[in-house]
Amino acid sequence: MRRVSLALGACALALLAACTSAPGDRRAVVSVSLPSAPLDDASRLRWLDRVSWGVNASSEAQLAQRGLPLWMRDQLNPRPAPLPPAAQAQVDAMAISRTSLDQLVTELDAQRKAADALPDEDQKKAARQAYQQRLNELVREAQQRFVLRALYSPNQLQEQMTWFWMNHFNVNLRKDNIRAMVGDYEENAIRPHALGRFRDLLGATLHHPAMLRYLDNAQNAANRINENYARELMELHTLGVGGGYSQTDVQELARVLTGVGVSYQPLDAAPPNVRPALRDDYVRRGLFEFNPNRHDYGPKTLLGQPIESRGLAEAGEALDRLARAPATARFISRKLAVYFVSDDPPQALVERMAAAFTRSDGDIAVTLKAMFEAPEFAASLGRKFRDPVHYVIAGVRLAYGDRVVSNVNPMIGWINRMGEQLYGHETPDGYPLNEAAWASAGQMNTRFEIARAIGANGAVLFRADDKAPLEKPAFPPLADSHAVRTMQAGLSADTREALAQANNPQEWNTFLLASPELMRR
Repeated sequence: MRRVSLALGACALALLAACTSAPGDRRAVVSVSLPSAPLDDASRLRWLDRVSWGVNASSEAQLAQRGLPLWMRDQLNPRPAPLPPAAQAQVDAMAISRTSLDQLVTELDAQRKAADALPDEDQKKAARQAYQQRLNELVREAQQRFVLRALYSPNQLQEQMTWFWMNHFNVNLRKDNIRAMVGDYEENAIRPHALGRFRDLLGATLHHPAMLRYLDNAQNAANRINENYARELMELHTLGVGGGYSQTDVQELARVLTGVGVSYQPLDAAPPNVRPALRDDYVRRGLFEFNPNRHDYGPKTLLGQPIESRGLAEAGEALDRLARAPATARFISRKLAVYFVSDDPPQALVERMAAAFTRSDGDIAVTLKAMFEAPEFAASLGRKFRDPVHYVIAGVRLAYGDRVVSNVNPMIGWINRMGEQLYGHETPDGYPLNEAAWASAGQMNTRFEIARAIGANGAVLFRADDKAPLEKPAFPPLADSHAVRTMQAGLSADTREALAQANNPQEWNTFLLASPELMRR
């Protein structure tokens, strides 16, 4: 009888949700059919640890108040929500928040050219250093903004998916002037589509100068073909290795992408001199440019079918074909399952997710819904190893909850020490998502030191500058946390014994944050 009541409750919620949609969004709200009965405290922590960036008091309270089905619906259908005022003020003060990308990049390009033109070598060296310093400041702002959102955004799943897609569509800060572009790339190409349709996300990355610079398509032109972007577009972004494409398809897609590039000319500058028959094909949107003079207008065939469109529309037709390929549904679904469920996810789960991806025309939230409803997902809770970014953010969320960090630079330094620098992966494949990549003895030793930094000296996150005195006590009251008291019942005998031997609260905090249980989500 109780089981029937739970099922009816879940069905009622699903029907109610199907009748609603988010304001300003024509897409139906995506709901998850889960038991509506209240979760016990331990189960609530496990869901939070997996779906969000980690447990904190306010997320725990929201989940308890809304119940799991409604809280998951909120997460799958995020609405615009500012950060807490102290965090939002930090974001609002950043240059990347106050200046458009085209203005930033054109100013920096002018600064670089002026430095190169200086006749005095000492002056030239100083001017070039100032240019590099400004690029470094911009990427540091992007890193700080990411950390603040991961810590405090109510849309925790959207922030997790933003990280996932930034890694999937990786660009590297060390190339060219990508340090100036990566903040906009994350903010305007990735985050708005992180839970939307995969085709829209794919198109947004193709139209962003950071991707076009990173994978060299800005140099791809008729009779001077550069295959880099076309190859990664199929191998890493859509079909995957073994996805049924050939070297000829790579070459044909590269021809499709000729002329898709970047312009540093002022927005009001006259367009390039294009012959009259192709003049209407020219496109300029911000720094993005499609230049017909650089495009190969010859016939093309991709994945066994001719390309029917012309000019920039060829790229759109190619993306449609790639995004809707069955191989893409399987490749994306498996990668999502690796991120959320297991290093080696059950094939049956991947197939169900791929079916949802295909049925919904690549709706990411619908694909995640299939995963969240699966028994394999519930069975995996608490077992997925945390990569460095997850480890650091989860530790600070647990230690300090909603108290807004005023200086996230120590956190960025901890992440760097563990080898997962934000926007720092050199190659297009992004950071690995499996445990073996992050569970070495050296990594564990570093994690113990970071656990001590958070647990015994966490006040470094709340001082205005590195020379300011630390508040006293300089450590969080972890043992008093409701979440920590709840999780203690599930700790192993070894962890409980270690905690019992702690000589003071700082050691207790350190032992807890370095425990095997806190390494997993």
